[in-house]
Amino acid sequence: MSGQEEPERTPPGGTSEPKEQKNPKGEPRQDGSAAADDASQAAAGEDAEERDQPQNAWDARRDLIDHSPRSMNVGDRSRFGGSLVGHDQHGVSGGRVTGDVIMGSKTEIHYAIPGFSAPGAASGEVPRITLERLAETFVADEEVMADLLARLRRDRVLVLSGARFTGRHTAALMLLHRLGAAPVRTLVRDTEPASLADRFSPEDQARGYLLADLDTRRDRPLREPHVLAAKERLVEQDAYLVVTVGPAAVLEDVPKAEWRAPRAAEVLAAHLRTRTDEETAAKLLGLPDVVEFLERGHQLREVAAFARQLGRYAAGEVDADAIAQFSLISLENQVQEWFEEDESAIHLRDKAFLVALAAFDGGPYALTAELSDLLYRFLQETENPAQVAKVPVFGTHIGKRLQLARARGYEEDERTEWGPVTQRKAAFRDERAALVLLRELWTGHPSARPALIGWLRRLADDGRPLVRTRAASTVAVLARTDLPSAMALVIEPWATSKLFRHRLVAVNSLTLAHLIDTPNIPRILDDWCEGDDERRRWVGVRSYGLIGSERPEQALAALRKAVRRLYDDSPRDLDDEMGRELAEAVGLLLLSSAEEQALAELREHLDDDRAVRDLTLAGFVNACGRTQADERYGIPPVLDWYARAVAAHSAAAYGIPHLWRAALSDQRTTRHALDVLRAWVLIANRATATEWALAALLPTLVATPEDHQRLSHLLRTMPGEDGDPPPPVAARLLTTLPTR
Repeated sequence: MSGQEEPERTPPGGTSEPKEQKNPKGEPRQDGSAAADDASQAAAGEDAEERDQPQNAWDARRDLIDHSPRSMNVGDRSRFGGSLVGHDQHGVSGGRVTGDVIMGSKTEIHYAIPGFSAPGAASGEVPRITLERLAETFVADEEVMADLLARLRRDRVLVLSGARFTGRHTAALMLLHRLGAAPVRTLVRDTEPASLADRFSPEDQARGYLLADLDTRRDRPLREPHVLAAKERLVEQDAYLVVTVGPAAVLEDVPKAEWRAPRAAEVLAAHLRTRTDEETAAKLLGLPDVVEFLERGHQLREVAAFARQLGRYAAGEVDADAIAQFSLISLENQVQEWFEEDESAIHLRDKAFLVALAAFDGGPYALTAELSDLLYRFLQETENPAQVAKVPVFGTHIGKRLQLARARGYEEDERTEWGPVTQRKAAFRDERAALVLLRELWTGHPSARPALIGWLRRLADDGRPLVRTRAASTVAVLARTDLPSAMALVIEPWATSKLFRHRLVAVNSLTLAHLIDTPNIPRILDDWCEGDDERRRWVGVRSYGLIGSERPEQALAALRKAVRRLYDDSPRDLDDEMGRELAEAVGLLLLSSAEEQALAELREHLDDDRAVRDLTLAGFVNACGRTQADERYGIPPVLDWYARAVAAHSAAAYGIPHLWRAALSDQRTTRHALDVLRAWVLIANRATATEWALAALLPTLVATPEDHQRLSHLLRTMPGEDGDPPPPVAARLLTTLPTR
């Protein structure tokens, strides 16, 4: 990652927090928590500001490609990066995330089983008809069930451990039902473990008991004596007890049986067979929307609800769209549950992890956990500014966190500036979850916005490219959901920052927002390219270099206006920062999927005026100076383009030499153009394909005696690599020049 700027640890200013909630740097009030080290950060920040430099546009694009989340490009990732990355196409283009995924539908789905309230909600008898209905659709490994039945029959008490929504409650009821332990009574989940035995009495008519989701804590675990005492009472009563607990239940010397969820396809098939005939059930299971639903890892309660919807579809009560949308609606409901505030709501720290996972979906788990704790501190300060925010040093186990988030852990290489590095990563099982969650957070819980904005601003200051890119991708989703707020609260403060790294995050935010079909992004860039604010103009120019391949004519028109404005402000060449940025933007467009259109546009306007000519030639030479990513022996992209154009007899076979001749003869670009040709010759000395392509190009660059003199002098006098004698290929290429 050449040209990467130094990290700066001081948060940016300009937050929209109330004045009394801001520290001198403009962040939400810290009070020794989220920024206890403000003083040291400020000192480091001042030093970093002095070293702040714009990252090379090509390296910045590579970071954007390497670290953007999968939801930003659901198609072939090679399309996102172009020839310098994937060698298939050029430019930042590719897959789209559909508007339906981001905008959502907000339809409610109810998962309750008819005739059976949520287990553990209250004590009471389970109706026999409910047990019989459950038995009709119950699916399990029969060997496992036989083993569990034997253990329950022998021990009278069975502790069944499993994650939420895996069917553990239904399995417990089916064990009692198969054992013939009727009637079945449920016990309240907050039953004290020490008083468990008091719940049973020989006078009670119940023979089966279910204690679902037993509430255990470190100060009130379920101990062996509690179970033995309950067993004695149950033997007297000739009854049985099944206790269901989560994976993190606190047990002391109490054996437990692990419960695994059955396959969703088998559960759905079982439910459909009770609602339709075998033939109809088979047809329903073969529907593409049903197949896709099953591939997304939905919970069993959602599978059961889907079966009811499919039954209605088979009866003609709902249309195909209701089936197609069911998976997304189920996901939306899950996300809403995660952010609910009730007795069963998840902890604020876990909610922070969910948000961080949405931002860093598919990223390293350790990084996600680290930055989720930072967000947790910001959220605590929002809830109670007077309290010092605290983060437990040792918290939730990775397995429990991923299970709660319906995510998976896996190992995969992560691209870094030092090459691929194997990382333990975490990702939602459903790739749509990140988008739905961020939309729900931004629009459904606006009270969380100050904390989220402060967190994103901190991420934009991080020294790691992955972190900054994910800050941008998160803001892109927020912009797709609510563009005015995202622009005012996040993107515009970054775009007008004096620090290049902040403006680069604004560029990436706008670029990714455009890729997910956020409206009006080109209009914003047009305004900024023509506007008075030079910092916004910088953002607009670099953004057009990334997304301009979709509308090359408009993009190049905006860049021409920007360079004219630059020259009008003060006569100059393109050697300053804005000038180099404009040239790199043109270079990016020339190496994009719109290469032919961009080349034609540049040729057409080459002689419009001095500013446009300078921009055209500087951008062209900039593109010629690019080499294949990580390929010392790879043919330069523009030279490869020329070779392909000659073979195909396309316009580029004439357009590329035309711009080369102009660049070599223009005093402002001659030196740079000759340097690029010299580099091409050195590559040709190592790669035969490059030599052949260069041998075809060089004769077309000689239109005058001056051209011949210039090129022949280069080939006769250029040194080899590391000061070696001229490479042998130079003499061979010299013979290709026509005599003048």
